[in-house]
Amino acid sequence: MPDPAKQPDLPETPDAKKLFIKTYGCQMNVYDSERMAETLGAQGYVATDTAEDADMVLINTCHIREKASEKLFSDLGRLRPLKLAKPGMKIGVAGCVAQAEGAEILRRAPQVDLVVGPQSYHRLPQMIRAEGQVIDTDFPLEDKFDHLPERKATRGPSAFLTVQEGCDKFCAFCVVPYTRGGEVSRPATRLLAEARALVEKGVRDITLLGQNVNAYHGAGEGGDWGLARLVRALARIDGLQRIRYMTSHPNDMGDDLIAAHGDEPKLMPYLHLPVQSGSDRILKAMNRKHTAAQYLALIERFRAARPDILLTSDFIVGFPGETDADFEDTLALVRAVNYGMAYSFKYSARPGTPAAEKPGVDSAVADERLQRLQTLLTEQQQAAQQAMVGREVGVLYDKPGRMPGQMVGKSDHLHAVHVADAAGQVGELVRVRVTAASTNSLAAVRL
Repeated sequence: MPDPAKQPDLPETPDAKKLFIKTYGCQMNVYDSERMAETLGAQGYVATDTAEDADMVLINTCHIREKASEKLFSDLGRLRPLKLAKPGMKIGVAGCVAQAEGAEILRRAPQVDLVVGPQSYHRLPQMIRAEGQVIDTDFPLEDKFDHLPERKATRGPSAFLTVQEGCDKFCAFCVVPYTRGGEVSRPATRLLAEARALVEKGVRDITLLGQNVNAYHGAGEGGDWGLARLVRALARIDGLQRIRYMTSHPNDMGDDLIAAHGDEPKLMPYLHLPVQSGSDRILKAMNRKHTAAQYLALIERFRAARPDILLTSDFIVGFPGETDADFEDTLALVRAVNYGMAYSFKYSARPGTPAAEKPGVDSAVADERLQRLQTLLTEQQQAAQQAMVGREVGVLYDKPGRMPGQMVGKSDHLHAVHVADAAGQVGELVRVRVTAASTNSLAAVRL
């Protein structure tokens, strides 16, 4: 999860207006917040770390997590006295909750000046100049990426790059097709140009983002490109040292992408592949269009191509109709895969989705199942961390550590690693030997 307090970088200018962005949700929301900050930076805004100091506050929302709307209105309630004390302050709501509940937000929270959906934030300059409350939750015909400013220098050597947006899968629990729209892929030539520009600014590690990133089919030389071809073209950029992608759907995983994990060194040994349940009956009710056996077969193919790949996933517990037997099937799948890490949640109905019309599992039962699942997943994560002790891995430094002579970075497998290296520099990719493991990080020495 992103840090809501972490602000995108904006250049300091005299007498600039101040912008505070609070970000909820996925990596794509982090990317969107960075682009909104750049868009408003061109209008004279600079970043601040507190809402109290801001002339404009943007809350970038996510509709996936439980109680998303309640969290938003709680935030807006805390902002109301700030705006009363500073009449010129503007408050905006962006993201998927804005898309789904824009009119309701303006009705319930009159302190809000603007509501903008994920496909329309390139229109923020016009919206902030408008009088009164404004809302833009359309799916515009123009490509927002054509209207956004050039990417600024990043905070560190890693960056996100959105290559695909939207979803055509219509899982029964998910609002993404309604809030982000159908699947759209950006042209490969533009992505390569943006990646080269990021590398020129010091980026060494790029994560390709999409709601279903492996469904990428962007226009490129010779016709549409799939994600594997895009990855291989990115790998030829001098100075780009690491490539990852997320989030994938099992039904869009092609042979060429699996093969790329085996023969493209810059594609890191990490895969986030949500399955949601291990029960075929529940998978069918979720409209996932794959079985547990098909998912497990896919995992085996990845491990055959890249034996050291670290696998992560998402799980929903207590989906309507889930029985004890269905839940045991989920535990069986988790044991069969042996994840390096996974996210797990208790089912929460999203208005307008098919599953929201069905009676849910008893809350106490769902809570007990979630606790059991998380206990198993935690055991697997800790075992995966311990298995790294003694191994040599690559680490890309992204900041100095808290201890003297220490650097912190991410391993090939996306583990956080604290390295004893007094001479280390941010942006340096080094080889280390792991010496110890804790729940959420590794300790290492430079080789």
